[in-house]
Parts: sequence; structure tokens; C-alpha cells
Amino acid sequence: MRGALPGYPPLLQPIAHSLMQSLEGVQSHLTPLTPEQLWERSKGAAAAGYHVRHAAGSLDRVLTYARGETLSPAQLAALKMEGEPDLEEGAAARLDEHFAAAIAGVLESRLL
Repeated sequence: MRGALPGYPPLLQPIAHSLMQSLEGVQSHLTPLTPEQLWERSKGAAAAGYHVRHAAGSLDRVLTYARGETLSPAQLAALKMEGEPDLEEGAAARLDEHFAAAIAGVLESRLL
């Protein structure tokens, strides 16, 4: 229990905490994975890398909709690329940074 996060009303505290816990979970689980493990599709399921990219992209898209805007061409292109594997060295770190930026975007937007 980390207590209340400053700047968020009581009704939004659970959402802010959930986002922080998601970030911590992704960071702790991605770090040890090789690019191949990150993008492995076990038994036909989507890869872990896809799920993290999709979660980050979904947060960005939800914020766009919350502002009453439509998706930009860059957002649509990113959506199409969510499932494309990144098999280069450092893939987990890049994905971690991408997810952290998405979480930060939501928390900083105050549009929870």
C-alpha cells in the first residue's frame, strides 16, 4: 500500500494505482526476456510484446477519444504495427520505455 497519489481525487485513486501496478508488473517481467521470448507465440496466443504494445497504444487512443479527437495518421500506423516483432537487441528496454511513456501520458493528462 503506497497511500494516496497526490493530485488525484479519491474516486480516481484506484485507476491511478492500477496504472502504476501495471507499469511495475511490465517492468519486472520484461527485463529478463530476450527479444525471441518477448515475441514468442505460444499455442497460437498473441506474444507478450504484442500485449504490452497494444496496452500502451490503447491508452494513447483512449486519451485521444477522451479529448474528443480522432486518431491521427501516426496513431493509425502505430496500431497496425502493434503486432510486428522487434527482434533486435534491447527490445525489452524499448518496449518498457514505450509502456512507461503511455502510463505517464495518462497520469499526466488528468483525464482519468
